[in-house]
Amino acid sequence: MQAFLASQFFFNWRRNLSAIIGSVIIAIFIVIVAFGPLMVAQDPYDLTQLNLLDSYKPPAWLPGGDPRYLLGTDGQGRDVLASIIYGTRVSAMIGIAAMLCSCLIGTSLGLLAGFYGGRLDAIIMRIADLQLSFPSMLIALFLMSAVGTGVDKVLIALTAVGWVVYARTVRGSTLGEIEKEYVQAARVAGLTNAKIIRRHVLPNVLTPLIVIATVQVGTFILIEASLSFLGVGVPITQPSLGLLIKNGFDVLFSGLWWTSVFPGLMIMAMVFGINLFGDFLRDELNPRLK
Repeated sequence: MQAFLASQFFFNWRRNLSAIIGSVIIAIFIVIVAFGPLMVAQDPYDLTQLNLLDSYKPPAWLPGGDPRYLLGTDGQGRDVLASIIYGTRVSAMIGIAAMLCSCLIGTSLGLLAGFYGGRLDAIIMRIADLQLSFPSMLIALFLMSAVGTGVDKVLIALTAVGWVVYARTVRGSTLGEIEKEYVQAARVAGLTNAKIIRRHVLPNVLTPLIVIATVQVGTFILIEASLSFLGVGVPITQPSLGLLIKNGFDVLFSGLWWTSVFPGLMIMAMVFGINLFGDFLRDELNPRLK
């Protein structure tokens, strides 16, 4: 810890207001994901705790509001704040899990393509080029319509969308690394290709992946929210922020704006914080800016 506090990274972080704001926002969401259910009195998806007489109550500071429901309630009497906290946990965990799966698959394929080259490289890169010719959202919609709804299905769709950027980035970095002297020395020393990739090439191509992974979490949260809003994402028994927005959108023009506006603001805050911190990492880890 002492070494980190004395590092150049921490020194630059303290001087960067955007990085501090982004870090604070991310820290808040980490707390929500970890301890969300302990922060609210109501489990919005426990039917025994719901009362239809409390449906569509406005936020507590508006006329007709109830102090028990700070951000109001929805059509089933669910506390909007509690729903947002539970939905944030679902959205964040999907975004992080999909990022990890995409990074693992994309990095592995990129290492293989860059290290071995030849026909394997051509096949992987042509698949990547073909996928990049279609919008990510269109691919995700097609996959969800084919395999059905569910958290696991969303993870599959997001992973299928996200692996390409890792594969292309790692392949390019690997092509540069395998020509360096330390790789040639490892080959002369008799190390197997697997050990060379694991011990020498992989550690030297990870830096750009940190930035990609950080920003991609926010991208996946937005894609998942869009899928859920369109009704092909997570089921109603595991609602994310996108599904909350959809449910509120149905009554948005009836003056019941809080049921969709507050979940939308939560998504905006999450992605904003992630992008701020991702921009800082991009600048900090870019050797050309040193």
